Amino acid sequence: MRLDVSYDGTDFSGWARQPGRRTVQACLEEALQRQPPGAEVPKSVVVAGRTDAGVHASGQVVHVDVVPLVPAAPGRIPVDEQGIPDLTRMRGRWNKLLPADVRVLRASVAPAGFDARFSAVRRHYRYRVSDAPWGVDPLRRNDTLAWGRPLSTDRMNAAAQDLLGLQDFAAYCKQREGGTTIRELQHLSWTRIDEYLVEARVSADAFCHSMVRSLVGVLLLVGDGRRAPEWPGDVLASGRRDSAVAPAHGLTLTAVDYPPDAELAARAEQTRNVRGGTGQ
Repeated sequence: MRLDVSYDGTDFSGWARQPGRRTVQACLEEALQRQPPGAEVPKSVVVAGRTDAGVHASGQVVHVDVVPLVPAAPGRIPVDEQGIPDLTRMRGRWNKLLPADVRVLRASVAPAGFDARFSAVRRHYRYRVSDAPWGVDPLRRNDTLAWGRPLSTDRMNAAAQDLLGLQDFAAYCKQREGGTTIRELQHLSWTRIDEYLVEARVSADAFCHSMVRSLVGVLLLVGDGRRAPEWPGDVLASGRRDSAVAPAHGLTLTAVDYPPDAELAARAEQTRNVRGGTGQ
């Protein structure tokens, strides 16, 4: 099954299950297990992008392998003639079991070859920043960063041009052993969407750990005039990680793109070969 999931990351220690910590993965997997008879669900799900602590998602994608139990019996979730569970009813039950800061938006039978992580061709993120002199609107404090200086989207967009394309983003990633830092940054732009509110839109084939927050942190220093527009490109070329990492709460995973159904399996195989099983 493919599940499209949304969550407020404020009170989570990130996506991935961790002993003794509240995580999105743990909450979702526990809800999947607590269902009436009708389908066997394994204990672990596969996610498109493992978000860090405090990061939100409005378009996260998960897949889970399900073995329908047929024929249907009293008390079981109804299944169709192919033995597929009634996903609408299952989604409703999961959302009753889930806490208010996690929701399954859609549940569907995934096409053959679908892998939420490795079949993806790109991920999309949004980062919101308030440069109001009084901080952040209280209603947006959990998903918007307060920045104490006026920001120029023109300066940030000029600086972003040197970061686009297929490059080694070691300077913008928290490296993991065995993982590659080569990524294709396909889109990075800043827009002022309100008088004191700016928004970054970032898309790539995949992102390494903390990459979006590192890009945002560096560009904010350009936007407020403390660094030159050439500086982010110089950081990239240096290969040395910079400490300018934006806080997690301004970041939201908004969407994940996949190829046509006939290309899903090939895309998953290609990604595994390129990333060696460690890419995100």
